[in-house]
Amino acid sequence: MQINGKTKVYGIIGNPVEHTLSPLIHGTFADALGIDLVYVPFHVADGQFEAALKGAYGLNIQGMNVTVPYKNAVIPFLTEVDTRAEMLGAVNTLVRDGRDDRAGFIGHNTDTSGLWRAMEEDGVPIKNEEVIILGAGGVGRAAAFMCANGDAKKVYLLNRSAAKAESVAMEVNSKLSQYGKDCVTAMALSDYRELLTGAENRYIVIQCTSVGLAPNVNDVIIDDGDFYHYVKYGYDLIYTPWETKFMQYVRDNGGMAYNGLKMLLYQGVDAFEMWNGCKVAKETADQVYQKLCDKLR
Repeated sequence: MQINGKTKVYGIIGNPVEHTLSPLIHGTFADALGIDLVYVPFHVADGQFEAALKGAYGLNIQGMNVTVPYKNAVIPFLTEVDTRAEMLGAVNTLVRDGRDDRAGFIGHNTDTSGLWRAMEEDGVPIKNEEVIILGAGGVGRAAAFMCANGDAKKVYLLNRSAAKAESVAMEVNSKLSQYGKDCVTAMALSDYRELLTGAENRYIVIQCTSVGLAPNVNDVIIDDGDFYHYVKYGYDLIYTPWETKFMQYVRDNGGMAYNGLKMLLYQGVDAFEMWNGCKVAKETADQVYQKLCDKLR
C-alpha cells in the first residue's frame, strides 16, 4: 500500500532492534487484511526511553511492541497496565490510550499467550504435566506463570542463581495462590540430576536462557545426555539458529523439539488483533510463519 496521511504507524521499541522480524510479521498481516499501516523499528538509546515514549504519543503512533531492555522499564510511564502484564511485571505491547483525560499508552503482555498458542498448535500439553523451566529471567518468569496458570502438575524453575529462582517461584506462587495454584519449585541449575532420580514420566522442558543463541551455536545450558533421556518435549525459545544444540539433544534422545519462532509469530498475532480489532485467520498466520521460516533458513 502507498503511504499517505491516513496511514497508521506502529512499531517496536528496543535496544538493539535492528535484527527484529516484527516488520515482516505485521506488514504481511496488514497486506492480507487490507489495513493501511506501517510498522517501524525504533532504536532507543540508553537514557532516552521516556522521551521516546512521549514523542511516540505526540507523533500519533497508534501502538508499539516493546523488547529488551525496556519490558520492565516501560511500566512507570504508562497510563494503565492490564492484569496479565501487571502480574508478570513486564509489558511487550502498547496500545494508545484513547481516553480524553489520558496522554499515553496502555501496557499489555502477549508473550505468555503467544507461547501458549504456539505450544497448543504443536500439540505440547501443559495441564497435569511436569515442566522444567531453564532460566529465571524475564522469559522464564513468564513461562512459569503460564505453566502454573495452565494447570501444570508441577513446575521446576532452574537457574544458575538458586536465590533468583527462589524469588521468582515465591512470586508466582504468591500471585496465583488466590486461584489455588502453588506448584512452582525453585532449584539451582547444578542440581538438575535430582529430577532424574526415580523419574518415571518424562518432562516438558522450556529453555528460556540465551545459551545457544547465534553465534554461540555450540553452547547448551545442560550438556549431559542423561538429562535429555527424560525430556519428551523440548521447547527452546531461541530461533536463531534454527536448531539449537538443546533441540538436537532432545531429538537424539527420542523427544520432540521446537524452537521459539511460533511464539514470536503468535505474540505478534495477539498484538495485531488488539491494535486493529480484527482476527488473523490461521491461513494468514501460516503464510507468515512460512515467510519467517524461509528467511531464517
